[in-house]
Amino acid sequence: MTSPDALHELQALRDEVLRVGRDVGEIKTSCAVLVERSMRTEQDVRDLREDLESEVGALRDEHAAVRTELEDVKRRVWMAVGGVMVAGTGLGFLVQFLAK
Repeated sequence: MTSPDALHELQALRDEVLRVGRDVGEIKTSCAVLVERSMRTEQDVRDLREDLESEVGALRDEHAAVRTELEDVKRRVWMAVGGVMVAGTGLGFLVQFLAK
């Protein structure tokens, strides 16, 4: 037969094992929650990266279009300047010719 002290000790040990089992269950639950949150965070980061890359691509396209437009404007300005210079030179010759 077992003594009351041994029974008490076995009961305390059983209670401790049950408590550890509950603690392990809580740890498992916490780990599952952390894994799920981590997976969601990783997916959010991937989604944000895709969105950012898409926006950067759109900005690059817009930049290229503006750059092309700017080059066209520069070309037209220089053509206009050239035209004004030719017209000015021609007008100068005309004024000199008429002044004689």
